[in-house]
Amino acid sequence: MTDIRVLVVEDEPIASDAHSVYVGRLEGFTLVGTAPDGQSALRILGEFAASGTPVDLVLLDMNLPDLHGLDVARRMRSAGVFADIIAITAVRELNIVRSAVSIGVVQYLIKPFTYATFADKLRSYRTFREQLAGSMSGISKAGASQSDVDQAFASLRAPTELPLPKGLSGSTLESVKDLVRAGQRPVSASEVMDALGMSRVTARRYLEYLADAGTVTRAPRYGTPGRPENEYGWNHR
Repeated sequence: MTDIRVLVVEDEPIASDAHSVYVGRLEGFTLVGTAPDGQSALRILGEFAASGTPVDLVLLDMNLPDLHGLDVARRMRSAGVFADIIAITAVRELNIVRSAVSIGVVQYLIKPFTYATFADKLRSYRTFREQLAGSMSGISKAGASQSDVDQAFASLRAPTELPLPKGLSGSTLESVKDLVRAGQRPVSASEVMDALGMSRVTARRYLEYLADAGTVTRAPRYGTPGRPENEYGWNHR
């Protein structure tokens, strides 16, 4: 699969530079340009489309100096530009963005965010494209199944989009994620308990949450004494 062509739309120069660097660090993505406002973004998108090298993904800040991000998205669609959009937004606008799927918003990043969060979102998006492309190619053969397409769309889901259960904290969740990500092999709830100083039940709740979100894989661990337990490994997708 060819690299995903990305346009960064951000009016703050420091943020624009940071997002551009982030894109450059990710395998499978190519930065094709930046735009400081909505009108510039629409012009650049039109130029790429006319040249036969359309943009695949727009990292679109919602609060631009000339247009709201959703207005930019609507004008893109009216102009026949069908690039996917990851909205970059503040918490106060999250409900607006969540309702904007019909105009191409497939993911969202809530400011401020770290490189790790940024990378997780874009990797999930890449997996979505790859799985959906595979499902669509299967239509000409045996036909893509409902589960094939469901799995592709499920790959867009990230832990920040699932409500955090009562009693779990975001900071501890990040610690659990870091531990699993850095491991050379899958870990059990008991091992997370020992490493982070929490109860086994609590460790299992965090791991199950991450497994349900698709961030980690879950599988039975065999060949160990005592009662059977699951092990959890980082989902590199």
